[in-house]
Amino acid sequence: MNQQRLMQVLLAPQVSEKATYVADKNEQVVFRVASDATKPEVKAAVELLFKVSVESVQIANVKGKQKKFGRYMGSRKNWKKAYVSLKAGQEINFVDGGVA
Repeated sequence: MNQQRLMQVLLAPQVSEKATYVADKNEQVVFRVASDATKPEVKAAVELLFKVSVESVQIANVKGKQKKFGRYMGSRKNWKKAYVSLKAGQEINFVDGGVA
């Protein structure tokens, strides 16, 4: 995997109540990832960008919501999120911009 591809895999951290709950309970971090990203790519990208050891990665495809635009029905795009389990004693601190 080339480094340029790995820089494009992670799009953003997913910040929500559920993501915060998962982070506290299971020591996982939730990321929004590219729609064609694979588990090995996500693992390599997290290890490259944040200098942490990744234990496992689970990926979920999220269906876009149906929305009404005036008289017409439309839908938001489907997207993919990754639950990244870090090895014991490691964490990612997004406030400081890196590893804590």
